[in-house]
Amino acid sequence: MRPSDLRPPRHNDEHDNYRHDHRLGGAVVARPVGALVPRIGIGGPVGSGKTALVAALCRTLSTELTLGVVTNDIYTTEDADFLRRAGVLPDDRIRAVQTGACPHTAIRDDITPNLDTVERLERDHPTLDLILIESGGDNLTATFSYGLIHRQIFVIDVAGGDKVPRKGGPGVTRSDLLVINKTDLAPHVGADLTVMERDAAAGRGTRPTIFTSLRVDPGALAVAEWVRAVVAAAPARV
Repeated sequence: MRPSDLRPPRHNDEHDNYRHDHRLGGAVVARPVGALVPRIGIGGPVGSGKTALVAALCRTLSTELTLGVVTNDIYTTEDADFLRRAGVLPDDRIRAVQTGACPHTAIRDDITPNLDTVERLERDHPTLDLILIESGGDNLTATFSYGLIHRQIFVIDVAGGDKVPRKGGPGVTRSDLLVINKTDLAPHVGADLTVMERDAAAGRGTRPTIFTSLRVDPGALAVAEWVRAVVAAAPARV
């Protein structure tokens, strides 16, 4: 996957809260109103490895970028607590949102709690280079509003079976990057990675897909490279 593979999101009615006011990867894309730094949303089903991926990206990128993280859980602050215990960032750059409802509600339908949290994070840390926003675990229909984020990553895992890319859904087909995680489990669950690659390509066209195993590659280096390209292509802050 090359930085030139970055392409703009397709906008649907659910993504009305945006404006086309900057260029990313050479094409006009949505920018959340009032955003000071790039925001990348990370969504996917429960157990797909979203929080582990966030931790890996923080470890890999924190020597070159100043990161902040916002996590979403329904009733707890479990994911934020995990990241704090792991020591991937200073505690004050990790914020938690308790959605109190299905996770997609707070990342797509009523993004106010996340917007408020992100804006406080930006205000408290004016030197931030990037904010990662992790959704709570949801199903294949979960997507972020482009009024909240610039780009979105959707994470599925091999343990769910090689049929998952074929099942589609906007998380799989419309995300700016699809991550197929836990590839090391394929022999143990009878999943065919070739089938997953074929079906992901059929559903996504030219949108990039990255296969990864955080056991084999704990730094998620290919995903980190994609994130670097997003940050590098963002307009300079004024």
